[in-house]
Amino acid sequence: MKISIGNDHAGPDYKKAIVAMLQSKGHEVINYGTDTIDSVDYPDFGHAVAKDVSEGKVSFGIVICGSGNGIAMTVNKHPKVRAALCWIKEIATLARQHNDANIISIPARYTSIPQAVEMVETFLTTEFEGGRHQNRVNKISC
Repeated sequence: MKISIGNDHAGPDYKKAIVAMLQSKGHEVINYGTDTIDSVDYPDFGHAVAKDVSEGKVSFGIVICGSGNGIAMTVNKHPKVRAALCWIKEIATLARQHNDANIISIPARYTSIPQAVEMVETFLTTEFEGGRHQNRVNKISC
């Protein structure tokens, strides 16, 4: 599977751990994030991930910033993007099962690295249930 990842200065260590896990499972990762803790602007990295998802270049996206909110707001401006802010594994599961989310947004300042890795693993392996949820997902885009 091909996956894009982007992060600001709150997430380099998270990204490193997530990318290592993804590559160990044979996934191809496109890295748009910063590798340092020097202050940067999260939209610069979020837009790149969202563009890949929106254009179908990747199956999923992963974005990381301090609260997860700013970068989630950024990527959700793109067509065909359904980003979910997740802080526990169960939210990641529901984001996929009920919302067919295609980008997971991780709040680095409010989750641990092991939690984040577990959420990404869950997000990528959980299927959309469709059915009654499909009609709701169809109503999301403006």
